[in-house]
Amino acid sequence: MFKNKIWGLLLMAIFMLKVGCKEEVKNTNTAANTKQVVEIVIDSIIEPKAEKPVFKSLEGVADTTFVRLADYSDGFAYDLRYATDNNFLKEQVYDCGECYTRAKTVKALLKANEEFKKHGVKIKFYDCYRPNSVQYKMWKIVPNPQYVANPVKGSIHNKGGAVDITLVTLDDEEVKMPSDFDFFGKRAYHDNFDLPQDILDNRKLLKETMEKYGFWSTRTEWWHYNLQGASHDPIANFKWDCE
Repeated sequence: MFKNKIWGLLLMAIFMLKVGCKEEVKNTNTAANTKQVVEIVIDSIIEPKAEKPVFKSLEGVADTTFVRLADYSDGFAYDLRYATDNNFLKEQVYDCGECYTRAKTVKALLKANEEFKKHGVKIKFYDCYRPNSVQYKMWKIVPNPQYVANPVKGSIHNKGGAVDITLVTLDDEEVKMPSDFDFFGKRAYHDNFDLPQDILDNRKLLKETMEKYGFWSTRTEWWHYNLQGASHDPIANFKWDCE
């Protein structure tokens, strides 16, 4: 239907051009006007604009329900490291990369991200909700509570209340942070100020904004944030489907 409309416009423009050529030149602007009509028609031969995605609403969704973040916004970036071997475990422990978490966590993340956008940046996720079965996989690889939470006790990731994040620009360019994700050393500590000023500013923006919207940080990991009160939620083993 769209193509038929365009061909109709083209034929009309060609007809007007021919008529203009046969008539005596009474107006010196006729040729220019006809050319302008043709140019307008040609400029209109473009593909229809893609429809904006329709996102789900959190209205009426129970706070404890696990939801997929991408179903509620396209304003985030993702680098889900445990769905690859680019992590400190050196192994892939997720079957596929998805960012699920509880609805109450998503609500807070959406608000925080709107704040970040005012500064020209947005949240990028390294990890979100983590099924307890994956926690067992990680513990088997690195059975050290200094680096991996004991799956019997569980991590707040297993409860749907923790996220590992950084910031990128709205064009998905990396923002400088103290270290790479899952770097276990003083450089990743929040109380380490022996860093370039731009990195300190970026870390401060991340920390202060997340705290403003109900998250608290971990002293030794600049990327890790827990939603306030999430530690009281039960450990979960909900698993998402991989296409």
